[in-house]
Amino acid sequence: MSAAASPLMSDSKDAALAAEGNFQAFERLYRRYLSRIYSLCARLSGSPERGTELTEEVFVRAWEELPQFEGGTAFPAWLHRLATEVVLNRQEPDRSAAAPIAREGDEPDLSQAIDGLPADSRRIFVLHDVEGFKHEEIAEIFGITPGGSKARLRRARVLLKEALGR
Repeated sequence: MSAAASPLMSDSKDAALAAEGNFQAFERLYRRYLSRIYSLCARLSGSPERGTELTEEVFVRAWEELPQFEGGTAFPAWLHRLATEVVLNRQEPDRSAAAPIAREGDEPDLSQAIDGLPADSRRIFVLHDVEGFKHEEIAEIFGITPGGSKARLRRARVLLKEALGR
């Protein structure tokens, strides 16, 4: 095995250093996870522009909250939960509004269909099917039961099939 550290070991070390105020360690974490966090924020918010704003906020919060990160969970999971919390806390009052799925005559596009889901369905779908969160984790984030998470995921999948004409 090479002497290079695994990504998770690097994450743990960089997180510990960043928690002590080491900005270079935080910058390594930022570079490592920027695209994944942006993707999550853009998908959960339904807007690339909003995703950019939310991503900035996630990393500001991560810098502020790293001293409380105890390493009991993997850093990527902690950061994804933080991102989800930031997005959910910054949503507009009309949480049920959905973007139009596609214009008449357009070929349905998966990305457009996901963005067109009602906000709650989109969040569950993205967290479970895109980001790989377990129903128990999603339930904890949203304050629902795992069964409620499963039911909302089923609804999201049905809506996606309808939007894609399948």
